[in-house]
Amino acid sequence: MSTLSVSRKQLILEILGKAKIPCNLKRHLSPRTVGTIMRSLPLEGHAHLLGQSILYFETSIDSGIERARTEFKKGDVAFLPSSGSICFFITDVTSGRTMTPIGKLVDNIDALKEIKSGDVFRIYEETA
Repeated sequence: MSTLSVSRKQLILEILGKAKIPCNLKRHLSPRTVGTIMRSLPLEGHAHLLGQSILYFETSIDSGIERARTEFKKGDVAFLPSSGSICFFITDVTSGRTMTPIGKLVDNIDALKEIKSGDVFRIYEETA
C-alpha cells in the first residue's frame, strides 16, 4: 500500500532497456489533466528531443491547457496540449510553448541525457 496521498501518484518512467526513473504526478498542479493521464495509464511512445533541454513523447490524450506555464525547472514534468505530449525537462527552461505542469521526476534525472530519438518511453503506475 502506498504511503502517498491521493493528490500525488508515484509512477515509473521507463526508458526501455536503459533506465527506470521514479516520478510523481501531482493532482494539485493540474487536477483535470493529471486525472485524465492517470486514467490513460500505462502510456508508451517514442522519445523526441526538443532542443537540448526537453524530452517528450506523444500520447493520444486530449486535454486543454490548465494552469499554463512557460518556465520549468530541471526534473519538471509537463503536458503539451497541442500535441498531447508528456514532456520531461533536462535543464531549467523558459519555453516558447505554453504547457500544463503535472509533476516532477524524483531521482536519476541525468539518465535522460543518454536518451536518443526513437528510444521508447513507458510510464506506468508503480505496483507493490
